[in-house]
Amino acid sequence: MRLTQWTDYTLRVLMYCAACDGRPQPVTITEVAESYGISRSHLTKIVQQLAAAGLLETTRGRGGGMRLMRPAGEINVGVVVRATETDFSLVECFDSATNQCRLSSHCRLQGILGEAMHSFFAVLDRYTLADLLVANQPQLAGQQSVSLVRLVPGLPSREVPQAAASIGLPAFTPFQAASVPADDPTRPR
Repeated sequence: MRLTQWTDYTLRVLMYCAACDGRPQPVTITEVAESYGISRSHLTKIVQQLAAAGLLETTRGRGGGMRLMRPAGEINVGVVVRATETDFSLVECFDSATNQCRLSSHCRLQGILGEAMHSFFAVLDRYTLADLLVANQPQLAGQQSVSLVRLVPGLPSREVPQAAASIGLPAFTPFQAASVPADDPTRPR
């Protein structure tokens, strides 16, 4: 099974917004388009769909942009993929309206592929958007651990939170604090 480009870009937009969680200014479509090298007009359609689905909050005009409407830990990857994919007919016999296969009544392929697709979604259903971000948890001798997300190509970087600086991390580093739990006192506000 291959995901469509629409689903790929949808997941990228959501990941980018999750990586920017807590940033004062919202994410812009232009920023995401330039980061991924994707058409701005194509991303606009995706963002509109995500807003209609209640996943993104969008604001128009100067200073506008988009933010996740829910925490990244509450956005299930399997649900997003099901909502954005349009065709789960892996082979002709999955669609009884168009099935012309003469082997259908004697073949187990449909059942096996159906089981494989079920397993595929079972795996995706175990993960949230927050799980898609690569977390680092540096342990410094005698210091409290701070959960940070590594700089990933295509995801934004930003200044390390004040708490990280207080434990000896430099003022600017290729880390971002997108995966810090909401109740963590070191999370930037």
